[in-house]
Amino acid sequence: MKQYETPLALVDVALFTIQDGRLSLLLATRKNADEPHFGALALPGGAIHTDEDEDAQDAARRVVRIKLGFDPPYLEQLYTFSGRLRDPRGWSLSVAYYSLVPEEVLEETRIEGLEFVPADRIPALPFDHNAIADMAIRRLQGKSTYSSLLTFLLPPAFTIPELHTVYEQVTGSTTNLPAFRKKVLDEGIIEATGERRKGGQHRAPDLYRRKGSGVQNLKRTI
Repeated sequence: MKQYETPLALVDVALFTIQDGRLSLLLATRKNADEPHFGALALPGGAIHTDEDEDAQDAARRVVRIKLGFDPPYLEQLYTFSGRLRDPRGWSLSVAYYSLVPEEVLEETRIEGLEFVPADRIPALPFDHNAIADMAIRRLQGKSTYSSLLTFLLPPAFTIPELHTVYEQVTGSTTNLPAFRKKVLDEGIIEATGERRKGGQHRAPDLYRRKGSGVQNLKRTI
């Protein structure tokens, strides 16, 4: 019977947040001296553990918990990257995911070797991580125009101007705030908390929260 090479089964996560008012990608220093590209910045990732991971998404969540110290609030499968040449260790496949995390969650992370880079200035990364990051950015930008996805980049309570700012930053578009406000309220993807943002000299703005636990699609794009 012919013997076939067993491929490496991996997961990689492109994790985004808003830092200093810009969409940013988290990179982690590769710390295992026995693995390729030791010391380089790369997407957080690792091998699938068949003895403990129920599926690839479970593996991706485990990788984020171990390497970053928290459970990702939003994680979505992106694409499967595979081939003989993508990893010097041999034929491999990586189930790639993208994740959105509010900046306040990451501020609580105290792990060395993490670095945030602007999404439009990602350096050369090992393996095919640049291709993963590029596809994740395109998916994020596209899905932001027809869903409540961007609320996962904000804290639990936020103002509509804050959501509007994140929308413009991620999509690179300029939109009218009153029209944006009407759209998201008419679509029912957010709801008022009944509270207002404290502080400031002007009338305190109303606070909103994401409606439902998951992503909701809009009837029409923003």
